[in-house]
Amino acid sequence: MISVVDKRPVATVPGVVALQGAESAVIQSMLAAVAEAWSAKGLRVAGVVEDIQPGLPKACGGAGLRNLTSGASYSLYQDLGPHSTACCLDAAGVAEACHDVVGDLKECDIVVLSKFGKLEADRGGLLQAFIDAAAMNKPVLTSVSPTFTASYLSFVGEFGAVFPADEDVVSSWVRRTLSQT
Repeated sequence: MISVVDKRPVATVPGVVALQGAESAVIQSMLAAVAEAWSAKGLRVAGVVEDIQPGLPKACGGAGLRNLTSGASYSLYQDLGPHSTACCLDAAGVAEACHDVVGDLKECDIVVLSKFGKLEADRGGLLQAFIDAAAMNKPVLTSVSPTFTASYLSFVGEFGAVFPADEDVVSSWVRRTLSQT
């Protein structure tokens, strides 16, 4: 397992931070909670988080994406049938979510994107939202599984980091990030 922790001096704050080190459902819940807390404090938050329905397999409607600005829902998985062994990610649903997030970026202070995963590693999914947020100098909080850490780090370069899934670490990062803007 690759574990990368930001060890840069306080003056150099990464613009894109991916959380790692807990189950996906825990991290998605954390992303939603911090986005809600930031909104309650007056920050304008754009992005999407994964909504996971307990007790249902993800591919059977147990997970989708929720837009943090509009509340709109997007398909994350497609039902390919019980005997399918193909990837069941719904690239069209994620692309629609990405399009809407990109439209929300101009009016936000911070961006939360559910994850940098298979679709983003293949240069699709939410990747355009990552790119546009960076071009607008908007801080981005996301997650990444160990499987896609190398691709994520290659994509973000010196502008990104992997942090442990810890609310105190995230709070410190957002304070440092927003004090620089």
